[in-house]
Amino acid sequence: MKIRFGFVSNATCLWEASPAKTLTFKRYNELGQEEGRQKLLEVTKQNIENTLRVLQYNTAHQVELYRLSSSIVPLATHPDVKWDFVTPFAKEWEKLGDWVLANNMRVSFHPNQFTLFTSPKPSITENAVKDMEFHYKMLQAMGIADQSFINIHIGGAYGDKNSAIIRFHDNLRSLPEHVKARMTLENDDKTYTASETLRVCKREGIPFVFDYHHHLANLSVEPLNELLTDVYTTWEDSNSVPTIHISSPKSASAFRSHADYIDIAFIMPLLKALTELGKDVDFMIEAKMKDQAMLKLIEEMSRIRGVKRVSGGSVFIK
Repeated sequence: MKIRFGFVSNATCLWEASPAKTLTFKRYNELGQEEGRQKLLEVTKQNIENTLRVLQYNTAHQVELYRLSSSIVPLATHPDVKWDFVTPFAKEWEKLGDWVLANNMRVSFHPNQFTLFTSPKPSITENAVKDMEFHYKMLQAMGIADQSFINIHIGGAYGDKNSAIIRFHDNLRSLPEHVKARMTLENDDKTYTASETLRVCKREGIPFVFDYHHHLANLSVEPLNELLTDVYTTWEDSNSVPTIHISSPKSASAFRSHADYIDIAFIMPLLKALTELGKDVDFMIEAKMKDQAMLKLIEEMSRIRGVKRVSGGSVFIK
């Protein structure tokens, strides 16, 4: 069983390489239309350049898994801005995609918690569709839309989980099919358990991204090995192995918060269950120290009997 490792957005070992530099709408307005538009171009260009730096850093470390920042383009979906963020950077977007393809990298997006399809308010659903289309448009500009994923949570329960689930299925019809085809769903730490999320995934034909930390904070009744078996079935038609999110609690009293690094003892039950399944998987590290946490975990796992490090960013477990 091979496990590839990746991390989210920022490479902490790189100097001044944030791919998520911002421009607020307030500042954009203060600058005026012409200067504000120029600032949008400058910030976006820098974020794309820094994204390429992180991708190059990943390749240098043989890391083939990476979550792109959702904040590469400031104000991309703001109703009072509505600007073309693709045309001015056509070559730059293409360069990102070329690097991803040339280096066998798997990338994804994870829009924020407000991108959801359970709200009773039509405006929330409309904004969710716009945000999903925005993320798809970035992947399309890179030329990797047919192999990358956009991951979200089911959303809120609004006091009635059964009704919210019905709304999710109804509201999801608003999402264009080509965007839905690149969508994944993740269990959360408070509302929708892994088994509840799995049911939605199976009905909609959507791959399930299992978050182990969220699972322990919001347990399902099914045993872990049964859940994982079902997780794999949702990925059968995706041409990809499952992605599992990995983090560990900051403390016992702040269990849902992510620690700086991964406590290997915390994830051992997951590793044991996956080893019994014997199927390849990708681990997305969600610890606060990002790439440093990833590299530390790989190093620690490689010291375990039966685990062999086969590249800078992957291990093989017998």
